Amino acid sequence: MIELVHLQRQFQSIKDEIIPQIEAVIDSGHYILGPNVRLLEAEAAIYLGVKHAVGVANGTDALVLTLDACGIGPGDEVITTPFTFFASAEAISRVGAVPVFVDIDEQTYNLDVERLEEAITERTKAIIPVHLFGQPADMKEIMDIAKRHGLLVIEDACQAFGAEYHGMRAGSIGHAACFSFFPTKNLGTVGDGGLITTNDDQLAERIRQLRHHGSKKKYYHERIGYNSRLDELHAAILRVCLRKLDGWNAERRRLAARYNERLSGHSHLHLPQEAKGRKHIYHLYCLESAKRDEMLRVLQQAGVQSAVYYPLPLHLQEAYRHLGSQWGDYPVAEQKSQRLFAVPLSPFLKEEEQDVVIRVLREAEGGPEH
Repeated sequence: MIELVHLQRQFQSIKDEIIPQIEAVIDSGHYILGPNVRLLEAEAAIYLGVKHAVGVANGTDALVLTLDACGIGPGDEVITTPFTFFASAEAISRVGAVPVFVDIDEQTYNLDVERLEEAITERTKAIIPVHLFGQPADMKEIMDIAKRHGLLVIEDACQAFGAEYHGMRAGSIGHAACFSFFPTKNLGTVGDGGLITTNDDQLAERIRQLRHHGSKKKYYHERIGYNSRLDELHAAILRVCLRKLDGWNAERRRLAARYNERLSGHSHLHLPQEAKGRKHIYHLYCLESAKRDEMLRVLQQAGVQSAVYYPLPLHLQEAYRHLGSQWGDYPVAEQKSQRLFAVPLSPFLKEEEQDVVIRVLREAEGGPEH
C-alpha cells in the first residue's frame, strides 16, 4: 500500500536526533511547561514573525482558548467556512457563540471574500478564515473587511505551518492564529499539540493564564481556565522538526508540481491551484473529479491509499442541524464535498511511488501514460 502520509518514514528519518532529546527531558525532571516549551515558543515566534507564541495541548484547544481570551461567548457570532475540519466550528460552539458559515472560493477552497460582508450582523465579533490544505486564505481582503466592521480575525492555520501570503507567514497576519501539531500536519509530533500566535501582549498573557487553569501564580486563579499545556516531550520533538520544516515543505511543493505536470490536460481531473501571491505548502494534495467514487475504487485496487476531504460540509452535520441550514445553502462547499479527494503526498513519498499514483490516475481517466 502506498500510504497517504508516510509518518513512520518521517520520524525514522530524525529518530537519531529526537531520542537524545527525549532522554534529556526524562533526565531533567521538568515535564510540564519546561525549557523546551519555552524554547519552542521562542523559535516558532521567530520563524513565523510574531511577538508571542503560546504552546497548548492541541489545535482545537488553540481555537477555544483564543476565542475565550478574546471575550467571545454566548450571543456572539463568528464567521467561518463550512468546508473544513469540524474543530473550526466546534470551537466557536464550545465558547457558547454561534458559527455563521460563508461559502468557499471555487479554486482555493477557502472563504469566498466576495460573500463575506453579507454575513456580518450586529452580533458578529470575529472571522475565522481557514488556510485549507496548506494554502492561505485571502488575508488582505479579510483584514480590510474586518477593520471596516471592527471585527477580530483569528487565523485557523492548523494545516499551514510555513505557508505564506505575499511574503508573510500564515499565522502572522490576523489578530491571532492557531496551529495544530497533530502527527499528520506539516509540522507535527508523535501525539497531540498546538500553538497560538499573536502580536497582542495582553491577549498572549490571557491565553497563558487560560492554558494553566486561569492562573499566573500557583494556586491563585484570576479566571476560569483550562488544562491545556503542550507537553515538554512533544516540544523537544517539535524543536527538531521545526529545523527540518522548510526542507520538508519544499519537497512537498516539488512533488505537488510533479503531480501537476504529469496530470495536466485531463478534462475530468481538476488540479489544485496556487493563487497569486500565496505559497501553498500542500498539507494535502487534493484533486477534484466528477468520477470520484470510481477513482477511489481504482486507487484502492491498485494499492494506493486515498481519502475524502471533506465528505459532509459543516452546515449539514447532525451537530448543527439546529442552525437550520439545508442542502443548497452553500453550493460550492457542497459540490466540493462530492468531488474532492486526496492522494499520497509527503516529503517522504518516493518518486517511483508517485509514478504509480500518476499512472493509476491517468489510466482511470482514460488518458495515455506520461
